[in-house]
Amino acid sequence: MSERAPPTDAGSSAGVGSDGEATPLEALEAARDRLEAVETRIDDRGEATVTEVATAYRNATKLLEDYVDRATGTGKENFQAYIELEGKFDTLVSDLDDDLPEREAFEDALDAIDKRRLSESDFERAHDALEPAAEYADMLDERETAREALAEARKTANKRRRDLDDAIVERERLLELANADLDAPVERLRDPIQTYNEAVREAFDEYRLAASAREVFDLLERSQWYPFVGYERPPDDLARYVRENPAGEYSIPELLEYADYSRSKLSHYVDSADELKRNVATQQTFLDGIDAEPLTIDWPPGPAGELRHRVREYRPFVARVADEEVVAALRAVRLLATDADYDRLQTAAQAVAQLTPEERERLADGRVDAELEELRTERERLEAALEVDDPI
Repeated sequence: MSERAPPTDAGSSAGVGSDGEATPLEALEAARDRLEAVETRIDDRGEATVTEVATAYRNATKLLEDYVDRATGTGKENFQAYIELEGKFDTLVSDLDDDLPEREAFEDALDAIDKRRLSESDFERAHDALEPAAEYADMLDERETAREALAEARKTANKRRRDLDDAIVERERLLELANADLDAPVERLRDPIQTYNEAVREAFDEYRLAASAREVFDLLERSQWYPFVGYERPPDDLARYVRENPAGEYSIPELLEYADYSRSKLSHYVDSADELKRNVATQQTFLDGIDAEPLTIDWPPGPAGELRHRVREYRPFVARVADEEVVAALRAVRLLATDADYDRLQTAAQAVAQLTPEERERLADGRVDAELEELRTERERLEAALEVDDPI
């Protein structure tokens, strides 16, 4: 059995972020409060009014920025640029409603540049005069920033919720295993599975020696329609070579052996030594990895329904690479899933194989129960918080 990573610690401290950092829930609530605060400020002044003042402010500052270099100085071109600036700025101010908040700021800015000769300091005074109107543009910018922050906080909170789901499932699995009958006769499952696995590995080794590479590749291609048969499909170039070249009639071990031959020696076996080396020598890792493992049964096995489906998908492949004796061993594995004691034995096998000493200790002292309650509480709070806002 391979080593397993310890169970995730997603949210074992539901209300506390690491190193004083805000938790996803706290960040979500803070982002929502931030957006509500700026929206309240905008609503108090009126959405249309804020937008109108902000638009006028942005247009005015853009005019100043566009002309600050062109309209300062004493040359003819500078004077012409000044005339353009004053005309455009005067039109901007004239178009504003008389009762628009901060209209006076725009008039003061116009006064700052209403002179025969402009310097950079005049533009600075115009910018300063517009400062009261800047608040309106800042409010819209702040609202957009707050919306983005809320969207990001929701994204983080949703990821946290998924992590919590995984952590909860892990704790629930541990508690299920804790109730397993560790004295159950798990050999009733292990022995038939071990017998089958050994038989199919031996049969596949013989099949690999006898079958052509083309036949084996047909088997691999067919497996894509069977989710439980996890063979990797051959690389396109190699598959084409095996399918179309006469060398595809050789077995995989033969092709691998030929790939090590010199070109002169290899010319006695294939039409093109270069073509074989280009397609086979570069794919030795893939070819070496074609074995019986995708047709073996994991220990401990999965639930009864999964085992039945797995055996059903394995059967046509096993029948193709092995004799009736191995197929019979596979049928014996399938019969395990019909055993009335299968669930009890399977759970016991999982407990024996999967529970680490640390997990046994956490189960014994009640930490897993406490963690599960804490995780569920945090998930409930997160879900409630996420339901408050529509996605931005």
